[in-house]
Amino acid sequence: MMAAVTFVADLARYGAAPALVVDGQPPISHAELAARAARFGAGLAARLGPGKHLVAIEAAASEHAVVAYLGTLGAGHAVLLLPPDDEVAVAAAEATYRPDTVFRRAGGRWRLMDGAVDAGAPRRGADAALHPDLALVMTTSGSTGHGKGVRISAEALSANAAAIAATLGLSRDDRASLLLPLHYCYGLSVLNAHLAAGGSVHLAGRSVLAPDFAAAFEAAGCTTLAGVPFTFELLERTGFRERLPATLRLMTVAGGRPDSRIVARYEAALAARGGRMFVMYGQTEATARMAILPAATALGRPDCIGEAIPGGSFLLRDDAGRVIDGPGGPGELVYRGPNVMMGYAEIRADLARGAEVEELATGDLACREPDGLYRLVGRRRRISKIAGVRVGHDALEAALAERGIAAAVVGDDARVLAAYTTDVAPAEVTALLAAAGRLTGAQVAAIRLGELPRLASGKIDYEQLRGHLAAAATTPARRAAGEPLLEVYRRSFFPHPVAESDSFAGLGGDSLRHVEIAMALERRLGAVPAGWEAQTVAALAAQAPAGRGGRMPVPTEILLRPLAILLVVIQHATLWPVPGGAAAMMVLIGFGLARFQLPSLAAGDVGRVFRPLALVLPPYFAIVAAYTLAWGEVPWASVFLTGNFGLADPVHHSMVPYLYWFVEAYAQLLLVVAGLFLVPAVRRAAAADPFRLGLWLLAGALLLRAGSEAIWPLGGRAIFTLPHVALLAAFGWCAALAGTSRRRLLVLGLAVAVMPVLAYAGGNWTGSWVKFGLQVLVLAALLYLPQVPLPRRLAAPVLALAAAGYHVYLVHRFVPELLLAPLEPQLPHGVFTLLAVTGGVGLGLLAWRAEARLRALLRGRRSRAARPAVGAGA
Repeated sequence: MMAAVTFVADLARYGAAPALVVDGQPPISHAELAARAARFGAGLAARLGPGKHLVAIEAAASEHAVVAYLGTLGAGHAVLLLPPDDEVAVAAAEATYRPDTVFRRAGGRWRLMDGAVDAGAPRRGADAALHPDLALVMTTSGSTGHGKGVRISAEALSANAAAIAATLGLSRDDRASLLLPLHYCYGLSVLNAHLAAGGSVHLAGRSVLAPDFAAAFEAAGCTTLAGVPFTFELLERTGFRERLPATLRLMTVAGGRPDSRIVARYEAALAARGGRMFVMYGQTEATARMAILPAATALGRPDCIGEAIPGGSFLLRDDAGRVIDGPGGPGELVYRGPNVMMGYAEIRADLARGAEVEELATGDLACREPDGLYRLVGRRRRISKIAGVRVGHDALEAALAERGIAAAVVGDDARVLAAYTTDVAPAEVTALLAAAGRLTGAQVAAIRLGELPRLASGKIDYEQLRGHLAAAATTPARRAAGEPLLEVYRRSFFPHPVAESDSFAGLGGDSLRHVEIAMALERRLGAVPAGWEAQTVAALAAQAPAGRGGRMPVPTEILLRPLAILLVVIQHATLWPVPGGAAAMMVLIGFGLARFQLPSLAAGDVGRVFRPLALVLPPYFAIVAAYTLAWGEVPWASVFLTGNFGLADPVHHSMVPYLYWFVEAYAQLLLVVAGLFLVPAVRRAAAADPFRLGLWLLAGALLLRAGSEAIWPLGGRAIFTLPHVALLAAFGWCAALAGTSRRRLLVLGLAVAVMPVLAYAGGNWTGSWVKFGLQVLVLAALLYLPQVPLPRRLAAPVLALAAAGYHVYLVHRFVPELLLAPLEPQLPHGVFTLLAVTGGVGLGLLAWRAEARLRALLRGRRSRAARPAVGAGA
C-alpha cells in the first residue's frame, strides 16, 4: 500500500480555514476540500475496483482538477498530469502510459472516461501493476515535445512540499495566486506547499497582463506570488511593481536564470514593506525544488543557487565520477534528498518499477564557493532551459535531420540557433525548430552557412557557432518598415553588444539613450509604451503601431530635458537672472541613476555606471581638441576632467571655458557613485531599501555641501564643483524611488525645506532664488506628474530637442561667439539674441545628428567585418 501523502492526509485538520479561492463563489475550506477529495476517491473505487490505478487528470487551473488530484492521491492511486487544452500531448500520454481512467473536460463538463487510444486493445486492467510507492507521473518539458515521464513517490511529494513551506515560512495565513500551470512541477509545488502549511490557493483565471490583475490579487487576499523569469518581465511591463498589492509579502522566481536587475527591483520593493523574495532552483526529477536562495543574497551573486532545502544536500562530481571535496570545481552538480524521483518512465511497464535513483545528476556544471554556496558555470549536456522548458540541442538536430536538413544547433537560456547548409529558406528552418522544441518564433533563429565549422578532429566546432547567437534575428517584427528596433538599440549602445533578449534597463541605459530610444519607439509605434524600459527589444518590436491622432503622453523626465537646456541657452544669451537649467539636469541625472542603474549597482556591477560616458566624453573631448588647436596649448585640466576644481583658468588656456563644468562634475559624480557601491554595506542597503539609502545619500551630500566651503574655499567658482551639485542628484535619486504617497510627500517636503537654505547660502539674490525655486517645481513634477500629454505635432520636436540637449549644451555658444560675432555690431540687440538662441539650438541638433550618423557608420563597419550570412526566423 502506498504511503500517505501527508498534505493530503492532513487536509481536514485545518478545518474551516480556506483552502481554495475561486472568483465568484465562497472559499472552499480545508475540511470541505478533504470531503470532496474523499468522495472523488470513492468514485474511483466504484469505477475501477480494487487495487492501485493510474488516473490521468487534465491539469487545468480548476477546483475540479485540484479535487481530482487530491482525491486520487488520498485513495492511494497514482496521478498522471496532462497539459490542459493540448489534444496531441494528451493522446501521446494516453498511448504511452495507458491510464486506467481519464478525468478531463468534455462538452463543457468534467468527466471520468476511458482513454481515447487503442479502443480495441485489451482493457487497462491487463496492464502491469503500479509500484506501491508511486504517487505521481509528471512529464519533463522534453526536447521535441515528447518529454520523459518522471516517477515520483508519495514520500517525495510530501517531503518537498514540507521543505518548501518551511523554508519560505508559509503559514495558514498565506494565500498563493496560482499563475503557473499545474502540470509544471513548479506550479504544482505552489499548490502542495501552501496546502501543507494550512494555507490556501487562489485560482486566478487571469493573466498578469490583465488590467485588473493587481486589484484582483489584493481583493482575493493573496500574499504570495510565484513566477518564472518571463512572468516578472510581464509584470514589469504592466507597472505591477509601482502598485504592489497591500497583501503581497512573498515572491518566488524559478524556471531558469532570472534577470538580476528585475530581482533587485522586486527585492527592494518588497523589503521596503517587510516582504521577501526568493530565487529557487529545481527540476521535475527532484519533484520541484532543490535549493532556495533569498533574493538579497542573490543580488550580488546572480549565478549562485543557494542552500539545499531541508533534508537535501549537494555535491560535485568530476568527469570520472569522483566527489570534489571542499571549495572549487567545476564539476557536475549532484543532489541528494528524499524528494529525488524514483526514476524515469517511457512505457506503462516502467510504472511497476521501484526506486532506482539515489542521487540526481542535474546536468549543471557548478563550483562550490568558500561559504558553501554553489555557483552555476554551465551545462554538462547540450541543453537550453528557456522559460522553464528544457530543450535538447541533439534532439533538435535529429528533428531537422528527419526533414533532410543538415544542421548544428547551439543555444543558451534565451534562444536556440541552427546553423545549416541545406538549400532551404531560414524561415522554414526556424518554423521547424519552434515546432520541434515547443518554442516561440522569438526563441529560435537560423543561419545558413557554406559549410559547418569543424575542429581538427572533424567534429563540429560548436563553440564557434555560439558566436552567432547574439547576432541572430528572431522575430518577424524586426523586418517591419523603417530601421529595425534592434539596430536602434545597437547604434545607441555601441560599442556594447545588444541582443533582442536585452532590455533598456538590463543594458544599464541612461538618460541620454533613454530619449533617443523613446524617439524611435514614438516613430515606430506612434506612442511610447508605458514601462518600455523593462521590456525586451523583441517584445517592443512585436508591438503593433498605435493610432497617430490626438495626443501623445510624454514622460515628465523627458519633457524636462528640453526645458532645462532651453533655460541654459536663454540664460547664457541674455544674462537674465534665470539660472537653474543645469541644476535641473543634475536632478535628472540622479533620477536616471536610480531608475536605470540601481540594479547593476546593487549587484556590484559598477562598470555599467560608466557606460553613459561613451556618449558624453567623445564630443566633449572633440571640443577640448578644438580649443587645443585654436590656442596652440593643451588645456590639461579639461583633459583630466578637473577644470571645475578651481586650479586652472580659461584665460591662461589651462582649461576650456567654465561652460563645460557640467561634463566634469557629471564624470566625477559617476566615479563617486561607483566607488560608494564597491562597498558591500552600501550594496546591501541598496538591495534592502534603495529609497532609504537615497535619504542617507541626501544627508551626506548636505554635509558635503556645508563643509566644502570651509575645507575648499573657491568663492564664486564653488557652484561648479561636485560638493555643490551632488545634493541635486541625491534629490533626483530619492524622487525616482519614492514609490508611495508618504515617500513622495517626504521628498517634496525636504525640497521645500532645503532649497530656500541653498538659495540664501548661494548669495541671496534673485538668480539664486529662481534657480533653487525651480528645483522644487522640477521635483514636484517628477513626483506627481509622471506624464504630460502633448499634441503629436509638438511631441516630435520636443523629443528631438530632448535627445539633442547635450549637444546643444556643448555647442550653443559657438553661434554668438564665433558664427555671429562679425554681425553683432550691425544687428539690433533683440535680433542678435534671438539668433543666438535659435542658432545655438539648431547647431546642437545638427551636431547630434552628425554624431548619430558617425556612430551608425562605425557600428556598420564593425558589423560588416564580423557578420555571417544570417537568416531571420519566422
